[in-house]
Amino acid sequence: MDLQLRNRTAFISGSTAGIGYAVARILVGEGATVILNGRTQEKLGLAVQQLQDEFPKETILGLPADFSKVSEVERLLKKLPDIDILVNNVGIYRAASFFEATDDDWQQQFEINVMSGVRLSRTILPRMMTNNWGRILFISSECATLVPEDLIPYSMTKTALLAVSRGLAQLTKGTGVTVNSVLPGSTLSEGAEQFLENTARKEGKTKDEIASAFFSEVRTSSLLQRFAGLDEVANTIAYLASPLSSATNGAAIKVDGGSMGGIL
Repeated sequence: MDLQLRNRTAFISGSTAGIGYAVARILVGEGATVILNGRTQEKLGLAVQQLQDEFPKETILGLPADFSKVSEVERLLKKLPDIDILVNNVGIYRAASFFEATDDDWQQQFEINVMSGVRLSRTILPRMMTNNWGRILFISSECATLVPEDLIPYSMTKTALLAVSRGLAQLTKGTGVTVNSVLPGSTLSEGAEQFLENTARKEGKTKDEIASAFFSEVRTSSLLQRFAGLDEVANTIAYLASPLSSATNGAAIKVDGGSMGGIL
């Protein structure tokens, strides 16, 4: 399917690996100019080069920024060209009980997971409105409603993204700009792979056994009963970033394998 993305420019925060990189790869393959982002120039350079090697005729750029540092975000915003597609993907988490999570844990996760998208959107959305076209996507999580007991601060930030996304969408009424959020479920990212490997080594089991136990004992609500692949999530995000999704605005799209339940 042609997503009609040639001559569009996309910026994806936190895109040197995981879902962000998978989205970047699809958008580049569809002919979009893509600006990757990571905290360090070294890792960012490797990601840009990897994509450039795969798509030598396409334009792939990189802008480093640590979203926990406002000064770096301000520098990034000054360097950004006009952006047609903004994917607010950067995020961190720390697993800890509610009683162990410190004020710094709460504040850091809010600063990176929520304020990154707020600051980027505050700069980029007015330009999109002037151009009468644009796509803003907030990458939330199934944890926005499942709220695991050891991820309460993280879940709070992912729920907050739904409110920010819906609120911004309401500002776009009658324009060609849309703002939506995407809620992935358990996805086989680098972090998930590392979790499976570490747990398998610790318990003397295979990765497949650990993955199976996760869905039979922890994420029991999942209908998929397996980790989603990165491309399975990225494909939905890429579609929502395209002109083909013009009738979808102010929505929270689940890519959760059914784990969140309900019919809406």
